[in-house]
Amino acid sequence: MELEKLQRDLKQSYNMQLSDLTTRVEDVVTHMKKEWDIDTDAISIGELRTLATTILDLETKALHDEVEALLAQKEQIERSLERKSLALQELKYNVFNAMEAQVDPHDAQMLSKLHQIKLQSIDLYDILGEIVESAIITTLEKDKDRDITDTTEELIKEITYEAIKEGSLNTIRIRKILSTILQSAVDVAEASPTKAKEILTATLKGMRAGLVYSIDRFKKRLAFIPAEAKNILIEDYDTIIEDLNQTDTLFSQVVQTKAQESPASIKKLLLEINDSMHYDLQELVHISKETAEVMRQRFSTLARNAMKRGEKALQSPKAQEAKRMGVQAWVAAKEALGSAIKSAKNAMDKEK
Repeated sequence: MELEKLQRDLKQSYNMQLSDLTTRVEDVVTHMKKEWDIDTDAISIGELRTLATTILDLETKALHDEVEALLAQKEQIERSLERKSLALQELKYNVFNAMEAQVDPHDAQMLSKLHQIKLQSIDLYDILGEIVESAIITTLEKDKDRDITDTTEELIKEITYEAIKEGSLNTIRIRKILSTILQSAVDVAEASPTKAKEILTATLKGMRAGLVYSIDRFKKRLAFIPAEAKNILIEDYDTIIEDLNQTDTLFSQVVQTKAQESPASIKKLLLEINDSMHYDLQELVHISKETAEVMRQRFSTLARNAMKRGEKALQSPKAQEAKRMGVQAWVAAKEALGSAIKSAKNAMDKEK
């Protein structure tokens, strides 16, 4: 049988004017039996698929078109948001540039205050690598004859903290921030081999300090988190607890991964510095576990209540359908396995 012809016929004969879905399906199945002489007890999977997809296409067309239209609108809004976000960032730069123009260029203290506020006000995420590279290069240029470690460590700590503090503490986001910062430091270290150890040591220590600072801030803010944020924390409760209990591992993994991607000389330095920082990472372990414990004390009851609400949701039609599909998948798999075993047995019997 040509399935394309069957599909065309089913589309033409499907009667959307009938009162309900069950009646419409019954009508088209009756038509298929009569016109195509198909016994529903012996229908092939190709014929059944053709019937099912035809009904699905016709019944869901209106909603499908609405979803497509909404997706197009969503994409348009996302593009508009991206443009507006870029414009917002640009305007922020312009505001600070205009303010800086009003400050005496020799007034280092006032400029430092203004630049600190700028660092706290600009979204660093998209230009993080460029900021780090520029900051380290400036340190090298300004402090040519001095130890750059302290200055570099302090600026990396501030940049790490500002990049992390306003967003989620999930491992994917933190890993990306730390990797971006470290990659920029590696790039500068490669170009400045005589200062490479100082740059990388200061960068790793600054990253660690910035991460500790961010987690400590999160711990202190737990007591004052608004209801909306509490809901997010409850939904991600297990993930956040797990992430907080492995921040030291995450930090070391970022360093080790970047080391494997770097030239031999940089790789050797990164691994040596990372090994020597074992004691320093104890502070990160301590603040992370402390924060996890505070979160457990404040939100575990709420999380349990949310779980109870989730158990009620398991009785919803959607959950019940999921259960049905799970059982149906098991039946299909068992049937397929039985058919495969039977076919293999028949094949062996023929060979004997």
